[in-house]
Amino acid sequence: MADDLRATLDYVGDRFNLGEYEIDAYLAVLEHGELTASDIAERTDIPQPRVYDTVRSLSDRGLVELRESRPMKIVAVDPADAFGELRSSFSEMVDELEARYTAPTRETEAVSLVKSRSTILRYIEEVITGAEYELAVSLTPDLLRRFRDDLARKVAEGVSIELLVTPASRAPDPAEFDYLDVATIARARRGITTPVLAVGDGEYSVYATQDALRDDRERYGVIFNRSALGFLVSGFFGTVLWTTAETLVADGKARPFPRRYASIRRAVKDVRELDGEFYAAVEGRDIETGEPVTVRGKVVDVAFEDTEEVASLVVETESGPVEIGGRVAALEDVEGQEIVLGRDGIPDL
Repeated sequence: MADDLRATLDYVGDRFNLGEYEIDAYLAVLEHGELTASDIAERTDIPQPRVYDTVRSLSDRGLVELRESRPMKIVAVDPADAFGELRSSFSEMVDELEARYTAPTRETEAVSLVKSRSTILRYIEEVITGAEYELAVSLTPDLLRRFRDDLARKVAEGVSIELLVTPASRAPDPAEFDYLDVATIARARRGITTPVLAVGDGEYSVYATQDALRDDRERYGVIFNRSALGFLVSGFFGTVLWTTAETLVADGKARPFPRRYASIRRAVKDVRELDGEFYAAVEGRDIETGEPVTVRGKVVDVAFEDTEEVASLVVETESGPVEIGGRVAALEDVEGQEIVLGRDGIPDL
């Protein structure tokens, strides 16, 4: 089987291994159906002395037919026939390779730099599809369309999604695009320099420049697969990008409680915007000792600035009030890493 797979790889590689002259000549013949060597030289940048070698290479691959007349004619072969066997071989090859594929172990704490556009897109998809309760994404209009179905499935699953579309001048019109099908709240931001990013549950995140997604090999994307560093991307999104964008639509549907949050900012905004009593269950750590703590009780106060740089809530516990901050909190009592808010009583974590 190994020999068969190697032979298939060699076959597929040979059929696709076309040089620049071969590609130009092939496309010219396809477009016109039949050409002479002189015709090809006139319609392409292939030097006349190289035309014959080029078309014979195409003939050897079964992509064209050579009719030995005077002058010689190069005739296009129907692509369905030329690539029919290749299509079958390619499909079989992918199945064989998939059977041999061993998924690489993903480190639980890792930072990776990637330059491949396809790799960056794959990680963005992983972050979106892996989010369980909270997602923040900054996407171009093209990427919004690409990941529309994935985002819609997450909304249907009850995931809270903050969607930023950039540049605003190319964002779909809310009258023509159902943003609430793919987001809890959607905003648009001016400027083509706004990065593309995704943060799932405050932990797994991807950051990339728009240039990196245009196949600019001098650019890169960064993958953060641990909460402490994912917070950096989430904080940048919330305080720099989100606050400088214009709201397109906001969720008019009453999502059920209890709600789970990775971001203190989102939790505090819900408490401020909705009437009634709230109860909280928080897992985090003491900001002075670093020890893990769990806080349960009624929410009795919140602090929030319109810049969204300050956000905290106060939970009344059996031992007294405890102030909850976000990731890397320094002024509050507890760094909240996972927050659950309920309306009718203290929720379960």
